[in-house]
Amino acid sequence: MDRQRSFKRRHNMPKPPLAERAKESCRQFTAFLFSNVGIIILVVLYMTSGASMFKAIEGEYYLKRTKDQNYNMKIIRDDISTQLWNITLQLNNFNRSTYINEVDIRIREYQQKIVLAFNDGWIGSNSTSSNTWTFPNALLYSLTVITTIGYGNITPRTALGKSITIFYAIIGMPLFLLYLSNIGDILAKSFKWIYAKVCLCRICPGVAKRRESRNRRKIRALRRQLNEEYGDDEDFISEESVSVTSVTSSSSTKTPESQMNQGDSSSSSSESTAEDLSTVSVPISVCLMIMISYILFGAIIFLRWEDNWRILTGCYFCFISLSSIGFGDIVPGDKIFKMKEGVDDVRGVDIQFIICAVYLLLGMALIAMCFNLMQEQVINNIRSFKRCISGCFRCHRCNGNNDFD
Repeated sequence: MDRQRSFKRRHNMPKPPLAERAKESCRQFTAFLFSNVGIIILVVLYMTSGASMFKAIEGEYYLKRTKDQNYNMKIIRDDISTQLWNITLQLNNFNRSTYINEVDIRIREYQQKIVLAFNDGWIGSNSTSSNTWTFPNALLYSLTVITTIGYGNITPRTALGKSITIFYAIIGMPLFLLYLSNIGDILAKSFKWIYAKVCLCRICPGVAKRRESRNRRKIRALRRQLNEEYGDDEDFISEESVSVTSVTSSSSTKTPESQMNQGDSSSSSSESTAEDLSTVSVPISVCLMIMISYILFGAIIFLRWEDNWRILTGCYFCFISLSSIGFGDIVPGDKIFKMKEGVDDVRGVDIQFIICAVYLLLGMALIAMCFNLMQEQVINNIRSFKRCISGCFRCHRCNGNNDFD
């Protein structure tokens, strides 16, 4: 009856105004966007939309500029050929040294023009079918902008492209930092849970000793607390009485209902400390092994894709990319971006490029996870050192008081 009344009451309640419903929908949509799943989708959509935008802005201009550059370089080559032929006809039979000097001057001028053309973006080929601003290349450019890698092999040439890059980076960099924070925290919690289940189980050697030492430290701290509360009138408080007191005090705070509902769970949780993730700390050596293994894994992948790469080159590229240094001296080559035969201005999105993009995105989150775990380990070590120093100082003070007495 109560359920029917509550259902009728909710059914008969007036609907909120349209503005409030729209506001609530926007709030729920915003909460989903900045959730763990939503932030991944938002980063992927932001990268793909940026790739489409840069391809549309820079693609047509690049083709037009490449066509003009090829035409100009053809004129320059024809001109230098004509000059060399005229010099050969005029000076070759009369003065050999003068001929060599004149040819050297013309060749140096031609080299300077080639260098200027390369600095202006000429690719060194007469083909106009290849386009640098394809969707895979534009997606790589978008990724390097928001991750601050910045290889520099692909750059915008138009004023509109440069302006949009500024605003794209202003929005994309905080979005990617939010992605690193959320995904890194999720990976850190997941890895701590796996580490607690696998490496901190009861059958592992040394874990029982560490658990026993932690329990002893807790008992000593509780003994000091009881001594401070009851004063020096107490002759001696044994560890057994402290443990019994702690158990009785913790059990006296529970109600009968909670004791009935949590009888078995409380005993099991008190036996193992691995269940509490806040007390689990992953060693720094494990984090370093994870990062080194991930870099080696990426190096092996790129070693299979690239012809002239070695294992050191692959490790160097992976480290420079994942650390967002991005010198740009080494970038993925033609085996990742493959041109479709017979189709102009289109390059196929190869599965290798998809794996490369996923490798960089996941790798940066993995590096953030390792840094998070290493930071927690350093903080725990500092706290342990602080407790050790305070304990030594307390013992020294007590020994000094006893000597004085």
